[in-house]
Amino acid sequence: MRKHTELGRNAFGRLRMLSVLIGAGEISLGGNCRLKIYGQLTCASGKRLKPQNRVFFKNKQEALGYGYRPCGRCMPKEYQDWKKE
Repeated sequence: MRKHTELGRNAFGRLRMLSVLIGAGEISLGGNCRLKIYGQLTCASGKRLKPQNRVFFKNKQEALGYGYRPCGRCMPKEYQDWKKE
């Protein structure tokens, strides 16, 4: 898990580092550390998060390992499966 605020000292630096990590396959999902929800990087709900609440994961297993649940908006099937458990 990587916190958004730890990717760089300013917004531009964080954006550049985020781009590099996505390109390298180190990040594929984003999440909200306050609500413990993860989802796709393209999710409209995730794009509205404050930087201090954003976290990033390499994969679904990592997010689940930290106790996060799938986003109901961008991952409806995974969310329904999670609800059934």
